[in-house]
Amino acid sequence: MTPPRRRTLTFAPVDPRGFESRHLMAALDAPDLTLGELLDEYPALSLEPIRPELLRLKLTSLVITSVAEPDPTRPLYLVPGSALSGLGGTGAPNGAAGGDSSGEHEGDDTSAPSGTADSGPPDEAPLPAAGHPERLSERQAVLAAHDIDINTAATYLASGLSVLVRCEKLLVEHLAGEIAGRSGRPRRMVRVAGGGSGTPDPIRQLAPDRRAALMTSLQTEVAQAQSGDVVVIPHLDLLAGGSDAALSGEARELTDVVYERSGTVLLAFTDPSLVIPEVLANRFDVRLAMDILPRLVPVAGEGTAPIGQALVTRDEAELFEGFEAVELYKHVAGMNPVRLRHALHFARGRRRGTHQDENGAPEKDRPRFDDLLHELRMFKARTSSSFEIPNVPLSQIGGYHDVKQELTRAVEIIGGAVSDRYGLSPQLAHDLVPRGFIFHGPPGTGKTLFAKAVASMLGGTIQVVSGPEVTDMYVGESERKIREIFAEARRNAPAVLVFDEFDSIAARRSGREDGGSRAGNAIVAQLLTELDGFRPDVPVLIIGTTNRIDLIDDALLRPSRFRPVKIDLPDEEARRAIAAVHARHFEISATDVLLDAIARATEGMNGDEIRSLFRDARADQLVGPGRRAPDARRLGELIGQLRLARQQRELDKAQPVGSPPEGARRGLSLLITGGGSASAGVVQVGEDAPEDTAEEEPAP
Repeated sequence: MTPPRRRTLTFAPVDPRGFESRHLMAALDAPDLTLGELLDEYPALSLEPIRPELLRLKLTSLVITSVAEPDPTRPLYLVPGSALSGLGGTGAPNGAAGGDSSGEHEGDDTSAPSGTADSGPPDEAPLPAAGHPERLSERQAVLAAHDIDINTAATYLASGLSVLVRCEKLLVEHLAGEIAGRSGRPRRMVRVAGGGSGTPDPIRQLAPDRRAALMTSLQTEVAQAQSGDVVVIPHLDLLAGGSDAALSGEARELTDVVYERSGTVLLAFTDPSLVIPEVLANRFDVRLAMDILPRLVPVAGEGTAPIGQALVTRDEAELFEGFEAVELYKHVAGMNPVRLRHALHFARGRRRGTHQDENGAPEKDRPRFDDLLHELRMFKARTSSSFEIPNVPLSQIGGYHDVKQELTRAVEIIGGAVSDRYGLSPQLAHDLVPRGFIFHGPPGTGKTLFAKAVASMLGGTIQVVSGPEVTDMYVGESERKIREIFAEARRNAPAVLVFDEFDSIAARRSGREDGGSRAGNAIVAQLLTELDGFRPDVPVLIIGTTNRIDLIDDALLRPSRFRPVKIDLPDEEARRAIAAVHARHFEISATDVLLDAIARATEGMNGDEIRSLFRDARADQLVGPGRRAPDARRLGELIGQLRLARQQRELDKAQPVGSPPEGARRGLSLLITGGGSASAGVVQVGEDAPEDTAEEEPAP
């Protein structure tokens, strides 16, 4: 039987990007989303009449397409139940439903947009002073979150100063026209299609090299700019070639263009993960950063509201029982507004319908605020190529009470400063919140495990980066990788960034002039730059793990940067606690007497070796020809094997280069195995072992 053909509908949305993103994500996180619900969140005009009954159909039964710039000769239709005030940003012809959604007037447009006329469509008025907004588009979220920054940048432009804005690419389309519009200056937008006159240029549209077309557009706009115009460059970093090394050919060409008429007012944007040459950045009088969410945003009535109220709709807040607008901030501070709206859509779609019965009545098991935080962590992990959600509670690590106490104290300070629990000033919070730790000690003592436990306490994500992965043979690439790693960590905050084998990238800087030393010095310098740019509002904790803290550069060991924490071999009390944890994990019955004996018999061993005892004992019980119960004797044999292996390694280290004679090898083997007796290498542990003789049997 042939399946029924799905109907195709085309819309001209106010927020094309948000409309399309929501439509695509619905197939994954909200299969029951209807057309009416989609249009409630993202208003749009239709390219054909829409009957009311279509609004009740699920998106999965329709084929939805959208156009950012509909054909001006084709009529547009209102969706049943929508209002003109909610459609002010669509590209409707003759202003039937409002003006340009981005508020952009290009090139020679002499309409001289005012600060009010270009502040956005009518539905993007200031947020209500009380409660959550009924609905919120991506553009509204960006303008609400960065309203103060937008006004600041516009004021500088109005004063004739060029402005360089550092923000993520997702925000540029919403900020570019808005900032220029609020400045009150006519603007000229650098883009491939459209040019300076607003008329599409077919040659540019067909240009094989987009960058060449953009450079041509930039040259044209700068050359034709009149006194009072502002030239908007949405992607300055991409035009510059994205390199921080010596000036590339692209950077030289771009520098020549922007300095050709130094009196022209410029508004340009660059991504935090990319860098532009300093000579290019110096062309701008003011540099502004819009890379994190503010704690409070302006609302109607000249008041402020927490970000968890202003950027969360009423339905989203009511879905999760016990929603806390203030507490939400530390879990989303590193997100940009667009990404936050995507994350809330994801959480709402995953939990939609779980709190209602068949009649729509609320049930007792409504999702709680903790469920929302979990979904936010899931969203971060799924949209990141390297961050994951840790599942190591601190209770699963045995012993090390001093280390646990110090880490718990640090996490409490971070959480309290971010949520403003202590009422600290920004400067005091900056000084109190730790930048990071260096976990140092012998191998196998659980340094990475402690890092995962810290991430679990923060309720965040974690990324473990191997030090050698950062180093690169090409000049500037190692620094670029570090910048990108830190930028992604801030986007996924709260997060823990772990550099394993930290000494490989943070070794003491050298005064030698060889290439290897210069590259290592540059990596350390980039690490210092990232640490000095630390923001307490974005909880990102940096942890380095190393076996050789003596190799770490002294500048990184300053108390205001990294705090050294020694994780040494466990003492007897810690070994007993570690054994108890792994006995429970591997489901091996262990009495108090047995745990005491294991703690004494494993002196000098690390946590990983103790774990291997229970892992191997459990494996022997499940597989193999001679399956054995994981009793006291088997555990004693495994301890003996670990000791013999350690002795063998020590003897191998003491041997001169080359293989010893066969007789010597045989003699060493007899010495280690105790003459080959059946009981060699067995450590007596358990209830039948004397308490003071839980030692390895001496070799003859």
